[in-house]
Amino acid sequence: MLSPTPRRHAARALPALLVAAGLLGAAAATRPVSAQSYDLIIRGGILVDGSGSPARAGDVAIEGGRIAAVGDLGAATASRAIDATGLHVFPGFIDTHSHAMPALLRDELRTAQPLLAQGITTIFANPDGGGTVDLADQRARIRDPGVGVNVGAFVPHGSVRRAVLGMQAREATAEELDRMRTIVREGMDEGAFGLSSGLYYSPGSYAPTGEVVELAKIAAEYGGVYQSHIRDESDYSIGLLGAVDEVVEISRGSGITGVVTHIKALGPRVWGQSADVVRRIEEARAEGLAIYADQYPYGASGTSIVGALVPRWALAGEGGNLYERMEDPAERPRLVAEMWENLDRRGGADRLMLQGGPYGGRTLQDVADDRGIDAIETALALLVEALDGGGGTGLTSFNMNDEDIARFMSQPWMMTSSDGSLWVPGEGHPHPRGFGAFPRRIRKYVLEEGVTTLEQAIHAMTALPARVYGIEGRGVLEPGAVADVIVVDLERFRDTAEYDDPHGLAEGVEYSLVNGTLAIDEGRFTDALAGEAIIKTQ
Repeated sequence: MLSPTPRRHAARALPALLVAAGLLGAAAATRPVSAQSYDLIIRGGILVDGSGSPARAGDVAIEGGRIAAVGDLGAATASRAIDATGLHVFPGFIDTHSHAMPALLRDELRTAQPLLAQGITTIFANPDGGGTVDLADQRARIRDPGVGVNVGAFVPHGSVRRAVLGMQAREATAEELDRMRTIVREGMDEGAFGLSSGLYYSPGSYAPTGEVVELAKIAAEYGGVYQSHIRDESDYSIGLLGAVDEVVEISRGSGITGVVTHIKALGPRVWGQSADVVRRIEEARAEGLAIYADQYPYGASGTSIVGALVPRWALAGEGGNLYERMEDPAERPRLVAEMWENLDRRGGADRLMLQGGPYGGRTLQDVADDRGIDAIETALALLVEALDGGGGTGLTSFNMNDEDIARFMSQPWMMTSSDGSLWVPGEGHPHPRGFGAFPRRIRKYVLEEGVTTLEQAIHAMTALPARVYGIEGRGVLEPGAVADVIVVDLERFRDTAEYDDPHGLAEGVEYSLVNGTLAIDEGRFTDALAGEAIIKTQ
């Protein structure tokens, strides 16, 4: 449970920063509306409506799953009234990059409690170019028997490519490119919000830029967005700056909106390049291109031993030939040498924390020391053990610095994401971002460090992603919008998940409505499966 007992809020004082912003004056200036009856009224809250406008006092009325009125509702009545005195009322948060979809299809995680506890009411599935290409089947599995949050989907480029070319590291033929276009078009016809790519990962990394441009053109016809885990966040291949330039090139060549997802400067070799990245994006936007980014508020990323350390050539082939290459005396030395180089990019083995198996929560260096062998031999051994069902290969990689994080976060085109997965406690040691990204963004970077204002942070979590991705009727507190609404005790709103204890639920969400249904009521989960499989409309 989020809170063991119901809470009363009438005596809670307004935060000083909001009073200074003229909150009380705004409340006094609001004109009451005539008496009317609604399903639910949230009374006397501090409204941050998602637009970026200053917070103000007011009421929110909900009728038939939609926001019916916002303002001073005076004598209006409702079947249920929530006293939000001293509490903040926000639109439900939109997680633009989530790996929660597989977990939401499990009975024990279908209610999405770790997401709801953060204030999330909508996620996007199939990021990084991964996930299913059968979006109709995915949508059916969401709807029956239901999930706790709304789910939109991308067409995943890597999966599209794999369906046509397998793991072959070559350009597609004209016929193969046509087949990929057909798959993308089918996905967009099914209501996808755009095309996701993971050009850092295989098989997406084998695709030339031109291939992505051609597929992005299909998504652009539907008003879709191109979201990319860029080809390089460090200096693995074309470099961080070159990879950002590639997103710009794809946007320019296809006419699509481009999003650099979970933006970062990964590893000591590229720390400080955030300033150059910002300048490049600003230049593209000045040119008239629609370029955005999203970010999670942590100094560590999450990947796998393969993703972090194994060179992409070692994964190429009809079925992927990594394990054969590991045993090949002619290829193993090259593989090992390049893995050492990649380890250096990540800052060393003591910066890589294993997520699963018997070593979850311990660093790669710890395990190597225990075994009496070096870090790369340990990594290769863990890959073999995982193949045999004896271990996990996920990694939490500590590779960012605070200056880059803050510089990215302060940009007006920056959205918020988690990049998180949901795990059942006891099954592994995940990155805490899946349980705490959104409250951490507010607690650490707004309330404690003042990197942005509260209004800018909420905008980055609500109205901005709704506008960028074309999510109709969500992300705002205004009449006619879908009633995805959260009521938050800002003094208590915080993440509890830590790197050494990653399953802690966030605190401070007193009420959460998903499509007008209470998913959290007086701090308690209702376990409602009120989420919808949302689709892109033309």
